[in-house]
Amino acid sequence: MTKRTLIALFATSLLSLSTGLAQTKTAPNEKASQTSAWDKIPTPPLPPFKPAEPTRIQLSNGMVIFLQEDHELPIIDATMRIRGGSREQPAAKVGLLDIYGDVWRTGGTKTKTGDELDDLLEARAAKIETDDNADSTTIALTCLKQDFETVFATYLDVLRNPAFRDDKIELAKEEMKSTIARRNDQIGSIAGRESAKLAYGKDNPYARTPEYATVDAVTREDLVAWHEQHLHPNDIIMGVIGDFDSKQMEQKLRSAFESWQKGPELPPFHAEFKTAAPGIYFVEKNDVNQSEIRMVAPGILRNNPDYYAVEVMNEVFGGGFSSRLFSQIRTKQGLAYAVYGSIGSSFDHPGVFRIGMGTKSVTTVEAIQSLNAQIDDLVKTPPSPAELTRAKGAILNSFIFNFDTPEKVLREKMAYEFYHYPLDFLELYRTNIEKVTSDEVARVARKYVHKEQLPVLVVGNSSEMGEEKLSLLGKVTPIDISIPGNGGEEPQGSSEAPAQAAPAASNPEGKALAAKFVQALGGKDKVSAVKAIEQKSTSLRHTPQGEVSIESDNFVEYPDHVYSQLSTPMGKMIMAAWPGASYMNAGGQGGEMPPPAKEEALKSLKRDVIAVAQHLDDPKYTFTAAGTKKIREVEANVLKINADGAEATWYLDPKTDLPLRSEFSALGQAGPVNRASEYSDWKSFSGVNLYTNRAVSDNGKPSAKDTIKEWVINPKIDPKIWEKPADSAPPSTDQPK
Repeated sequence: MTKRTLIALFATSLLSLSTGLAQTKTAPNEKASQTSAWDKIPTPPLPPFKPAEPTRIQLSNGMVIFLQEDHELPIIDATMRIRGGSREQPAAKVGLLDIYGDVWRTGGTKTKTGDELDDLLEARAAKIETDDNADSTTIALTCLKQDFETVFATYLDVLRNPAFRDDKIELAKEEMKSTIARRNDQIGSIAGRESAKLAYGKDNPYARTPEYATVDAVTREDLVAWHEQHLHPNDIIMGVIGDFDSKQMEQKLRSAFESWQKGPELPPFHAEFKTAAPGIYFVEKNDVNQSEIRMVAPGILRNNPDYYAVEVMNEVFGGGFSSRLFSQIRTKQGLAYAVYGSIGSSFDHPGVFRIGMGTKSVTTVEAIQSLNAQIDDLVKTPPSPAELTRAKGAILNSFIFNFDTPEKVLREKMAYEFYHYPLDFLELYRTNIEKVTSDEVARVARKYVHKEQLPVLVVGNSSEMGEEKLSLLGKVTPIDISIPGNGGEEPQGSSEAPAQAAPAASNPEGKALAAKFVQALGGKDKVSAVKAIEQKSTSLRHTPQGEVSIESDNFVEYPDHVYSQLSTPMGKMIMAAWPGASYMNAGGQGGEMPPPAKEEALKSLKRDVIAVAQHLDDPKYTFTAAGTKKIREVEANVLKINADGAEATWYLDPKTDLPLRSEFSALGQAGPVNRASEYSDWKSFSGVNLYTNRAVSDNGKPSAKDTIKEWVINPKIDPKIWEKPADSAPPSTDQPK
């Protein structure tokens, strides 16, 4: 796990605590001075990798189908992947495919509205979903085995007869415009977007971003035309997995699709990749006290013969705690909140070679210089035997978790078919990783890593960078990130469009929803009586190295003291924060929490359910009703909350008045993210209703699943946990009494 991974572990706990924890590791190329007992334990070889193989069927019209039986649950899942995606949309209509991927489903069919489809599927606990990607669109279904006939018929109706109703198009456009208005909120999002433009070229289809004008330019006729031009069986790959008999399923699918006439072949896609000239590129973000740094260049294709050596090089250079970047820049020099680096690879176009880190404003120049030194070391110094063993072990031990279910294998095989890769590409991966040598790693480093060719992006606050300005590193080219069509009201680098500013006061509907929520939680008296709370939970966290199980014990003393203790595979970890101070301890190493992490922890506390309920009448908390939205098949009431500067959107179940979901900006594994928490199984604890299950996703991807074992209202808390220990005497990791 990287430091940013640990930040994510805290960030998705009860308090959404986002901190950084360091663990001392042996530096690259430096032999350990002692041998621990566990080093003597023999490591058995990995067992043979034999994934479940789906059955491949090709129809006479060119459509390819993969069938994978899985009888563990009475469920059937199906996904179609259709060639053609956002990279092929006109530059003047960027956003077309986002709207298409949404309205294809929400717009309903010629015989049923999207809302009627919702009702039909909800009654059967089924789903039909559509989406878009850079090179394809998808339509998927999930249903119980006994409902497959009905749901599949509906699926075919959505596939062949979408209506693209105007009201849903307008709704999708408004949602996209809202996203555009807030795209400069998060420093990490800015860095990701602008670095892609530097790596690929600002006009490259993989780097283009929607604007108000391009979204407005999209018409219903555009959606209909796209559907007619791209929906042909010879451009479709379908995967079906679940509780069925393969012969019967093949017969059903042949009956549904065999007579479908083949369409014209899509022309090969071509894009120009033009990396920006080397130099320093700067985005002013004057409301932060840190800098995000990105060094970028085009990466490689996955069918490149050097792919496996590059994978090992990536792990040595920037993969985890033992990587060179982490152990040198984070652990030894203390310059980074997060630091990583890798040559990216994609199936049919170059990935991005990206080196990134977050650092304090005042150490921006020093951090870039340190990155340059590590790049030089990568090119000059081959990995030691210990580094090579660690890197290959980390890759191979996490590899199996990427393909530990038949569904994951099926999706991978579909990708190989889609990109015309050999279907045994997956099976060859482990063998080829094991063959990589230190010399090969050194060779690919020399071949692909050229420091002098890298454009360097910095997003940060120039006024806080101290005397060592970026100009010391060379010519600085400013990048304007103001949003076109925003009336000129948004200054460069501003964090939020004026239209999205927090309201000065609640609206009556919002206050009414908030009052109902407080009553559902247990009522004003019960909530006000909560002075402290303890939460014990078991969590499954998704990290770049695989899934990690965490036991946590979290304490809050309202209004502003938070404490969290985690038991992880790496050992016990502690952090605490309150307005006056903070501390953390991991692996016997103690110290201050990074300022952004402390700020995030205290901000998270402001928007937890108890804190929000206790501030119903606080003028610093505003509550705004914003209509309804379907969440987990429920038409939920939308409540926007500004909790003294900590913003969140809640989706309240109209039957219980309790949150089904909350959405907010947070600090994730690789920087700021849009986080969503799904709550379920609310139970009463000493008269206060609290959730006992939570699923967390960052930027739409699952990041954690928490099971709350116990909530304790007003527990006895040892006051010593709020005493900041001396750096030389890190706090005990014993449970507070």
